[in-house]
Amino acid sequence: MTENQISYIIRGTAITVHRNLGPGLLESVYETVLKHELQKEGLHVVNQVPVPVEYDQIKLDKGFRIDLLVENKVIIEVKSVESLLEVHQKQLLTYLKLADKKLGLLINFNSVLIKNSITRIVNNL
Repeated sequence: MTENQISYIIRGTAITVHRNLGPGLLESVYETVLKHELQKEGLHVVNQVPVPVEYDQIKLDKGFRIDLLVENKVIIEVKSVESLLEVHQKQLLTYLKLADKKLGLLINFNSVLIKNSITRIVNNL
């Protein structure tokens, strides 16, 4: 399955989760429910994946954690904030580069219309 096919399923699933729960909950709630729904779609999903970061001979085993990793190809960064900032997009792009992944989705569940709060970020490896 390609990143684009996975992304299509993720977008639809995020809309379903938002339709059922609405905005205003903690990110951890959306992360857990989104993982569950994606698994129901038959996708392999892992949450809170530690990614090491190396810098100048220093290795941090858990430099950061990926909220959700789908099919070992697509990173999902789950947010529940008033509005997404440019720094959130930059953060996801950095995650993609450090994890050597091509596609990420930044999803803000604290929105009236979720389809307008899903941002696709591509790492041009």
